[in-house]
Amino acid sequence: MELNLNWEYVADTVMGGVSRGKITAAVIKGRDAVQLTGQVSLENDGGFIQMAADLPPEVQALGFTGLEVDATGNGEAYDIRLRTTDLTRPWQSYRTAFTPGPDWGSYRLPFAAFEAHRTDAPFNPANLRRLGIVAIGHAFAADVSVAAVRLYRA
Repeated sequence: MELNLNWEYVADTVMGGVSRGKITAAVIKGRDAVQLTGQVSLENDGGFIQMAADLPPEVQALGFTGLEVDATGNGEAYDIRLRTTDLTRPWQSYRTAFTPGPDWGSYRLPFAAFEAHRTDAPFNPANLRRLGIVAIGHAFAADVSVAAVRLYRA
């Protein structure tokens, strides 16, 4: 099931960090995509930039195996972070990473691969409400483009 997402840009500046970036809708290597670019900085307790989107209310992930992301990037690892209605704090999420290379690829990320972060709540796909693609972890130039995100069944 293809997800029609309305991406927004979020950075560590909301917490005093100094990372800088942007998201842009563009044709990247022949495909319509949303591109996240910028510089991740660890200064001032920062360290991330991200593109994030709320799932439309009619989307129900129950019964699906995971996410499939069509992406290209600069060979850096990027986090995929999921949030559900079970999470109440902004630092809580379910996380996994992927490393998109210079050519377009489809990356299957099973829900079972996502690890709970700072929560004891088990991941419940029925309550999935938001996803983010995050450049985080070290200082680097971020460049990742996403042409599609789908829910898939095995």
